[in-house]
Amino acid sequence: MPRDRSHCPLHDARKIDFPTSKMTPKPDIRNLPESFDDLLCAADRQDLSCAWFCLGNTALVEVALHARPDFIVIDKQHGLWERTAMESVIGLARHYVPVIVRCADNSPHAIAEALDAGAVSVMVPLIESADQARSAVSYALYPPAGVRSAGGIRPILVGLQGMAENWVPVSIGVMIETVAGVEQVEEIAAVPGLSYLFIGTGDLRLSRGTLDPQAIEADCQRVLAAARANGLHCGIFTGTTQAAVRQLAAGYDFVVACSDIELAQHGFEAAVAALRPQQPTNAGAAI
Repeated sequence: MPRDRSHCPLHDARKIDFPTSKMTPKPDIRNLPESFDDLLCAADRQDLSCAWFCLGNTALVEVALHARPDFIVIDKQHGLWERTAMESVIGLARHYVPVIVRCADNSPHAIAEALDAGAVSVMVPLIESADQARSAVSYALYPPAGVRSAGGIRPILVGLQGMAENWVPVSIGVMIETVAGVEQVEEIAAVPGLSYLFIGTGDLRLSRGTLDPQAIEADCQRVLAAARANGLHCGIFTGTTQAAVRQLAAGYDFVVACSDIELAQHGFEAAVAALRPQQPTNAGAAI
């Protein structure tokens, strides 16, 4: 005799109309472009911005995906990302947004590690010459175009034929973030195989020996001009929303909307400051 489920508590619970107005919608799996180049070259694209992650926390990236950034950057140079954590976060995020990895350095291991994990693009730091840029391109491509070794969990899924025929195209970007790099930027931008230049404004100011953002304005314009002259895209690191809006208006293709470190720091500071008693002004104090 079949069981009478008409009074099953679970059955009744399924009939409840749960309120949805306060629930945060999950980010939908998007129809992603085949490559980062395709995103940059899309005819209908809007101004692009990214979320930048250093803290090595996959859960935080998942939260950030609800804001629907255009793409994300995983910072392996200065961030806390271990190999397995990077594999996990790219495995999660790559179904929602393109993922770029800023490599630890310009080496075969650092570049292959990021691409083997599933990044669609590598951003290679501290490039100061055309030879260094050519090396970065070579490290990112399989033979005969480059010297990248075949391996990694995700590349193996497409097999050797997929690697040989470039079934998973990668975009290679280099960072211009020193005076030496700026002085060689025209030669760097002419290296075949590059997709974009990215200006590291913090290191560039240190290299110039000043913390004044205006002191590197001419450098930034020179990098942007070199990118345009060679058919490359150009992005720039922006530390504030205001700076991001300003640089998009200045003609850069993509900017940094936010970073996890800055959001955490400013959020904690603002919350604590809002609840801290204001110090009374001592207007009558003797001078």
